[in-house]
Amino acid sequence: MRRRSALGLIGAAAAPMWTQRALAQSSRILRVGLVSSTNPRSAPQYAAIDQRLAELGYNEGQNLAVEFILLHGDVERYREAMDELVRRKIDIIIAFGQERALKAAIEATTAIPIVMVALDYDPLALGYATSLSRPTGNLTGLYVQQIELAAKRVQLVREAFPERKAATAFWDAASADQWRAAQVAALEQSLSLVGVELRERPYDYDTALSLAPMDHRGVVVVMNAPSFFIDRERLAQFALRHRIASFVAWRELVAAGGLISYGPNFVRIARRAAEFVDRIARGASPSDLPIERPVTFELVINLQTARALNLTIPPTLLARADEVIE
Repeated sequence: MRRRSALGLIGAAAAPMWTQRALAQSSRILRVGLVSSTNPRSAPQYAAIDQRLAELGYNEGQNLAVEFILLHGDVERYREAMDELVRRKIDIIIAFGQERALKAAIEATTAIPIVMVALDYDPLALGYATSLSRPTGNLTGLYVQQIELAAKRVQLVREAFPERKAATAFWDAASADQWRAAQVAALEQSLSLVGVELRERPYDYDTALSLAPMDHRGVVVVMNAPSFFIDRERLAQFALRHRIASFVAWRELVAAGGLISYGPNFVRIARRAAEFVDRIARGASPSDLPIERPVTFELVINLQTARALNLTIPPTLLARADEVIE
């Protein structure tokens, strides 16, 4: 049952025009470059980019070519892959997801426009951008403030199950900052939160759970990271098997069987990235396009999962949900 859905984005106007030719207005093929650590070309985010580009008039094989490189988990090859995209003379790079992707893209080129989609890091705090409203150089795009959202998900644990005083958090190297924020939030919420770091792929969630104290195993808060998104079906099956209430970052994890998610709309973010590509292709400078971040987030609750776990979700929380899966 769909309640409401919105993605607000903030940003402000900025500086001079990009000097490259307006590709969409020429007879040239627009060449877009993408590097993925583990997600295949068919993954939801890339499908959403393709769909929006098609709606904007870019059709692969006609006036669009997408150069896609899959690293099969070898994240140390990000720079090599970005260098390869530059050699292929692509027009725009989409640095989707990990900080490694953006870092490699920036190191590979200062000339080719980069559309960043920062899902689990803060490009301002890390120095990749000095301003949201006035980006400089060849960088623009979107970023999701996952550190703040990690704290909100801890708060939701207390709202959903006020009688529960303990929980476990799953985190990895890509989500270490979120884990630290979740710890602070847990103290404020009087929730005893134990963190378990997942290190080697494929992640062993059963072993990770066994490392948590027994009284912390009824609730798990999963930080946002590429590996957890890839494992969304495995995570959902794991939580159901162990009768765990799971709080996650994306609707897609709840659709797979997780209990509650809170975060921006993943597909809309990907579609918005395609719109950045279009504007640059039509002649806009990256510095003309303020970096945007979601300001409206979706609360999604899977009632099927709640029933399977014999859990009752407070009516006040259900009333606030943007979507309830029944």
